Amino acid sequence: MELKLTGKTALVVASSQGLGFAIAERLVKEGANVMISGRDEVKLQQKASQLESLGMGKVAYHKTDITNTGELKQLVSTTVERFNTIDILVNNAGGPPAGAFEDLSDDDWQNAFELNLLSYVRMIRAALPYLKEQGGKILNIASSSIKEPIPGLILSNTFRTGIVGLAKTLASELAQYNILINTIAPGRIATDRVNHLDQVNADRLGVDRETIATQVKAGIPLKRYGTPEEFANVAVFLLSDANTYMTGSSFLVDGGMVKAI
Repeated sequence: MELKLTGKTALVVASSQGLGFAIAERLVKEGANVMISGRDEVKLQQKASQLESLGMGKVAYHKTDITNTGELKQLVSTTVERFNTIDILVNNAGGPPAGAFEDLSDDDWQNAFELNLLSYVRMIRAALPYLKEQGGKILNIASSSIKEPIPGLILSNTFRTGIVGLAKTLASELAQYNILINTIAPGRIATDRVNHLDQVNADRLGVDRETIATQVKAGIPLKRYGTPEEFANVAVFLLSDANTYMTGSSFLVDGGMVKAI
């Protein structure tokens, strides 16, 4: 299957590690020019060098706090200055803190809103003039909680579903510009975030993290956590020219874990 990503420009938000980096890496391997971003400049330099060593697509990086509107705008303008346009936008953000409803303050809710929903809105708004020029793809990374709420993650459960509503609405509004927008939702993918959540549950129950991981894997039909590379394979298909007729949809990459239809 020809993905036709060579020479395309992709802006991948929060991509110095985890799922964002896995998508950036796969895009570079397919010949795309990729801008990565994150808050740690040293890590960004290291990851950009790692991607450049692949000898395929061009790579640049920009230090960005995605809760800062000015820095988001600067990320977009820097991408355009470096690569002339934006064909692909991948929205991503670190997960909000774990906690039950009564554990969380107004500040916790406001911070999660700005990190996990408003940053997506702002990024789309900033990149839209360039995406409209010749059509493009937007992919929003969410969580399996868009289909089945996860106990102890009420902030994620709330704002990740907001991402789905945003994408579904924009699918209609942006179709006239040949812009396709979708949501991709990871289940248990082996990342630092999942390790952290397993540790939170382990601490709460007074057991070790591996015990929690074993219990979770038992409930996944494939009996294992997914890899970032497996997740990126699905993401890059949705971002490629192989996808020409799917928009406004949500896709789970979860090994069959979520039981909702």
